[in-house]
Amino acid sequence: MAAAVQLLRGAAWGRPALAAAAAGRRALSSAPPSGTAGWGRRHSALAAAAAAGALGGLGLGLWRRRAALAAGEGELGKAEEEEEMRRLCQRFMAPPVSGPRELWRRRRDMRGRMELLIMETQAEVCRALAALDRGAAFAVNTWERKEGGGGISCVLQDGHVFEKAGVNVSVVFGHLSAEAAQQMKSRKTLKDKDGKLPFCAMGVSSVIHPKNPHVPTVHFNYRYFEIEEADGTKQWWFGGGTDLTPTYLNKEDAVHFHKTLKEACDKHDPKLYPKYKKWCDDYFYIKHRGERRGIGGIFFDDLDSPSKEEVFQFVQSCAKAIVPCYIPIVKKHCHDPFTPEEKLWQQLRRGRYVEFNLVYDRGTKFGLATPGSRIESILMSLPLTARWEYMHTPPENSREAEILEVLRNPKDWVH
Repeated sequence: MAAAVQLLRGAAWGRPALAAAAAGRRALSSAPPSGTAGWGRRHSALAAAAAAGALGGLGLGLWRRRAALAAGEGELGKAEEEEEMRRLCQRFMAPPVSGPRELWRRRRDMRGRMELLIMETQAEVCRALAALDRGAAFAVNTWERKEGGGGISCVLQDGHVFEKAGVNVSVVFGHLSAEAAQQMKSRKTLKDKDGKLPFCAMGVSSVIHPKNPHVPTVHFNYRYFEIEEADGTKQWWFGGGTDLTPTYLNKEDAVHFHKTLKEACDKHDPKLYPKYKKWCDDYFYIKHRGERRGIGGIFFDDLDSPSKEEVFQFVQSCAKAIVPCYIPIVKKHCHDPFTPEEKLWQQLRRGRYVEFNLVYDRGTKFGLATPGSRIESILMSLPLTARWEYMHTPPENSREAEILEVLRNPKDWVH
């Protein structure tokens, strides 16, 4: 908490803002191609809309004031600017990584807008989870990276509903390590200077492991990268996705989850969901087991077309779909009875989850290869408990065998 208090003081908010931030925390404690041609022209006016209100979603009055400013109808006075910053940051789990003043200054460029989106997403998801689980509180930790940037880790652990639920934000910059740069170069052509690649990376990531084996695990991650090459050219791209990992198959839940994600994708182009659903099935493949980690969702990476604005709007739609695609499933099953045998199967499936994350996951690899990364936040995705048994095979025609069949042969859940 000392880091959070220090950030609050450094923002020059004064006592009212500090009290509001503390009140927010107390309230919670009460509880593979990259092209995207064919997106159409529905976003032709997005750039103008972005200039009118880069901080959308923070209230109609706020939107109108910013629209007036964008139209040249005046500038905010210092007192009103302070009030805008307070309104903005009181919604978050902690002060923004870049600091309120810097974030306000960059509110119209993509780095600023993306940081706002990930901060809002973190707060929205944490509040939804806290409302369901009053058996534990979110621990909110801010951390700094000496090489540049930092993050906010929010973890609820050993509650009534969730065994472990983490929602993390990170905003880091500096120079890529040789290992991290090599990972990037395996997917993109990048020209470094004297072996260095200046970069900025930010994102929100979460893994939620429930206690009840009839409530599935969910993972989501939405991120933005900028890389500066030797000649000063900047490359940028977005990545992300949301996917579900049930212990037992519930077809209604699978349909709801996938339909909600499809609706978010269809707002931009009906071709996106089938493309990114397949990408998700392919990405979360545990090669040495011959099965997927879960029943999928959507996944994309290195996305840099058709335009920065259009991709950002798509990412924003996906982030807004997280709560509606998952929380109803938790509410539906969190009080379902279960047997010791069903709990044992959950632990075995979590072992598979661990295997994928430590062996194949790009985000884990990038984090571990980036100097100054916070290891506790990177490994937040691992469950509190998991199990490995030698040569375990479920009985034929069992519910355990049913989910294995789907993991080995992915299904279409929306047609």
